[in-house]
Amino acid sequence: MVKRPSKPSSKPLLREAETPLKGSRRRRRNPEQPALPFDPMPDRIEPCLALLKPTAPSGPDWVYEIKWDGYRVAVHLDYGKVRIITRGGHDWTHRFPTIQAAAKALPVGTAIIDGEAVVLDAMGRSDFGALQQALGGRIGKRSADEALFMAFDLLYFDGHDLRGLEQESRRQLLEDLIPTEADGGVRLSQEIEGDGPAILAAACEHRLEGIIAKRRGEPYRSGRGGEWIKIKCIQSEGFAIIGYERSTAGFGGIGRLLLAAMKSGNLTYVGGVGTGFNERSATELRKQLDEIVVDKPVVDTGRKKRDAAYVRPVLIAEVEFRAWTADRKLRHASFKGLRDSDDAEAIFEIGDFS
Repeated sequence: MVKRPSKPSSKPLLREAETPLKGSRRRRRNPEQPALPFDPMPDRIEPCLALLKPTAPSGPDWVYEIKWDGYRVAVHLDYGKVRIITRGGHDWTHRFPTIQAAAKALPVGTAIIDGEAVVLDAMGRSDFGALQQALGGRIGKRSADEALFMAFDLLYFDGHDLRGLEQESRRQLLEDLIPTEADGGVRLSQEIEGDGPAILAAACEHRLEGIIAKRRGEPYRSGRGGEWIKIKCIQSEGFAIIGYERSTAGFGGIGRLLLAAMKSGNLTYVGGVGTGFNERSATELRKQLDEIVVDKPVVDTGRKKRDAAYVRPVLIAEVEFRAWTADRKLRHASFKGLRDSDDAEAIFEIGDFS
């Protein structure tokens, strides 16, 4: 692992005459001598994913950030050309024009910046539902002019792959590129130093989704290796929709969605959600569900459900919930919206929260 050099002295080395020493080239460079090597710019980098934990870690090895609720994307800059790539590898540049324009203005030739596309509410909190509405829903084709990019890591910078550097050094370079006071389409996700549990308590008091804890001395590794940890105030995860119960009183004729999570590589039933819908979202959802109906459920749902329709598990619902029952069913669940399939948001894994 490459360590960053220590900070230079605050004063230059002086002669007796208080004139700074200056170096000079000993001889002209041989034009045939090879230049310093550059790292090829990756077309795509699998993101580092945060491991879900019930409590926040403490100690000097950790630094903290707010957990943003939006779409995980990477902004690729290549001498004026901007690409905004989702976690699943899809190009969403056209869907985020404000982020694209702000990224193009950054003072860098080549870079890959990791972060989250979000829409903020009046209190500065990320609002996933508002982002979905701005994009026109899961299958919408609209662009979200109000979406911003909260940058939290720098993976490639002016010809050099930074993933081998420790978190602290990558952060220092990111702050040089995006100032802390930036308030346009590209902003810096602020680091918070202090005690993890206290920071989490403050985040929950302000009705934020939670915090991310990152190890200062670790390189950037793709996957869920534990270098980053997420701790949530309100549990919110993605679940596969495997069916719905019909209702004459519910919006869109939906009484309750039937949901599944992953367990040991297979889907397993985790209960349902019957709140959080409005007339518009439920009507649009019902149309999508009726196009993917199957004869029987793809997983065992226990006792027979009254007036239920079953579907292929291709739609992912983002669901808030308070807790789990003893038999691993959702408690006090509320529907937030549909995740876009291009986002490749992982279906929740049973066991992540243990």
